[in-house]
Formats: sequence, C-alpha cells, structure tokens
Amino acid sequence: MTQDERLGDLTVAGFLERLGSDAPTPGGGAAGAIAGATGAALIAMVGRLTVDKAGFEDVAERMRTLVERADAARAGFLDLADRDAHAFDGVMAAFKMPKGTVVEKAARSASIQAGYVQAASVPLEIARAAVGLMELAEDATAAGNPQAASDGLSAAVLLHAAALCAIANVEINAASLKDEGIRVGLLDDVGVLREGAERNLRESERAFHHRLGRSV
Repeated sequence: MTQDERLGDLTVAGFLERLGSDAPTPGGGAAGAIAGATGAALIAMVGRLTVDKAGFEDVAERMRTLVERADAARAGFLDLADRDAHAFDGVMAAFKMPKGTVVEKAARSASIQAGYVQAASVPLEIARAAVGLMELAEDATAAGNPQAASDGLSAAVLLHAAALCAIANVEINAASLKDEGIRVGLLDDVGVLREGAERNLRESERAFHHRLGRSV
C-alpha cells in the first residue's frame, strides 16, 4: 500500500481482492481492524433501531450515547487498519539497510528491532479498542431493541475476532524482539486483553440468551 491509500475507500470486493493478493499488506492486523469497524457499525445499528422507538423511552438517551461512541469507534478502527497496513514498513526498510561494517550492522539491527516494536504497537491498539468496545456490544444486546439482539451479539463476536487477530500480530512481532523487558511487557498486555475478550464475549452471549428468555 502507498502512504496515501485508505482501506476504507475501497469497496468490500476491492478490499478482499487486496487482502487475498501476494502483497505483504494489508494482512491479519488490518483485517482485524476492519472486523472491529464492522462490529462498531452493528452496535450503532442496534442503537438507531432503539432510539425514538415506542417502548424504549427509558433507554433513549443511553442509546444515543451508544451510537455516538460506536460511530467514533468505527472511524477509529478504519484509521487503525490503515496504520497497521503501514506498521511493518519500518521492519522491511530496516532489512534493506547496509550491513558491510560493524557500525552498519549495529545500526541495521537497532532499526529492525525498533521496527518490530512499532509493528507490535498498532495491533496492540486494535486489540485494546476491540476489547473496550465489546462492553458496548453487550449493552446494545442487553438494553437495545430485542429484535436486534442478534446484531448486538454479532458485534461482540466480530470485536472478539478483531481482538484475537490483533493479539496474534502483536505476538508474532514480539517474538522477534531481543529486549526481554519489552517482549514480556507486550505479552503480558495481550494476555490481559485476551482474558477480557473472552469475558466480554461471554457477557454478550449471556445477554443474548436472556433476551430470548433462556437461562445460561
């Protein structure tokens, strides 16, 4: 991808064509961010199907706030998708640096390591955003229009997938880091995020089954 290209400007078919090509980017991290944006859009949909509808006056203001947050999150995920598609550029550029002398080798190695840190940082942001928004998906499922409860749960599932895609990309970049402190810190962060993603998904599933009159 060139620096001025935006994944959000592509058609769905165009994005999938790009994703399925032999180009190194966009990849799994960007795909996760797009899944997150889709989840955010579904949350907003549930909110809009609830606001100003008869019988939901008591949650109308809550749903308006939900819609605003979900719309902002969708834009944020699209931005993260673009950033992720370029996050590995530094690593690829560093590998092309000269390595004919000791000084050049040291500079190249340092640049490669810095590139991996950057490549891990963007998917970490995606994972954090996805796990955080899953709480909003649970709220949409539990309090929104019950006819759209499946859309609320679908949002949670997509955000869960976004988080796991992003976590995988953090982990693969962290594996190349020589600095144990940075590597362990990243892995600790994603461990917490993975637990949060699993917990939030269970809460949304519980809310969904409650709307269907089932006990879980």
